[in-house]
Amino acid sequence: MPINILGIESSCDETSAAVISDTKILSNIIANQEVHQKYGGVVPELASRAHQKNIIPVVDRALAEANIDKKDLDAIAYTRGPGLLGSLLVGSSFAKSLSLSLNIPLIEVNHMQAHLLAHFIKDNSENKTNFPFLGVNISGGHTQIVLCKDYFEMEIIGETLDDSIGEAYDKCGKMMGLNYPAGPKIDEFARKGNPTKFKFSIPKVSGLDFSFSGLKTNFKRFIEDKSSSDKLFIEEEKENICSSLQETITKILVDKIIQASKNTGIKNIVFGGGVSANSRIRESANRELKKFKLFFPKIEYTTDNAAMIAIVGYLKYRAKKFTNYNVESKARYDI
Repeated sequence: MPINILGIESSCDETSAAVISDTKILSNIIANQEVHQKYGGVVPELASRAHQKNIIPVVDRALAEANIDKKDLDAIAYTRGPGLLGSLLVGSSFAKSLSLSLNIPLIEVNHMQAHLLAHFIKDNSENKTNFPFLGVNISGGHTQIVLCKDYFEMEIIGETLDDSIGEAYDKCGKMMGLNYPAGPKIDEFARKGNPTKFKFSIPKVSGLDFSFSGLKTNFKRFIEDKSSSDKLFIEEEKENICSSLQETITKILVDKIIQASKNTGIKNIVFGGGVSANSRIRESANRELKKFKLFFPKIEYTTDNAAMIAIVGYLKYRAKKFTNYNVESKARYDI
């Protein structure tokens, strides 16, 4: 008999539920929260309220689309952290209640592990990676290089010292007057621009760690200086600005990946997180890392989604790694 797992994701501003049967995703429902756009970023209190409103219909739709009755579920997997605590509590409370009512196991999932283990979903790729591999988590909240030795044996060997790569995109986009989230819009404009038109600073950070605050400051001064003498500068040059910014961010990332590979001898590179959907990062990685074996998730598995929670739930179910009901949600949760 197949193992049916309901996955629940509520770490930030997406309420998501998915049903997996062994390693095959039967449904993956995501409810976005547009309320945050006018604030230029996620407002935690509004996010938790929206999760409370969305979680029941999202789970109901996930079960219906999967054609699975809740009585046919073998376990409930949910995001324990990291994330916004109020948002996490909505998902964990619902998962615990449903697990108790159905008398089936509860499985906690680390959100960042899930981004990398999403590659083990059956329909994600026919070209599967093998352990060990280097995981590259790039999202709105995290930038990490992770040494992955097994499903649950992972070690962060490099991470951002300040802003994440996603924050760099959003904050620079905000300086240009772009709506939140700015990353997809920058990517869109960048496709029509000249990536070498403008030069931005590349921070000198030792080891495998990242820093994007210096780039953000450099970009702010650049925008202010150019706009002071030409009010139409941003509008007239937005495609070239976006392309040049994206080229700089991509170079920072690719250089660190190359260094990590030299340090570890590992050439299997697995990407995860919302920024892994960026077209320039995918193109540059495929061009600059030809000697490596690269794995990018399907676009629907890049942003926060419950399918990645469900696959980890399945893997943990097989390993009998269950969770007790006293486990607390964690805003900060090491991989």
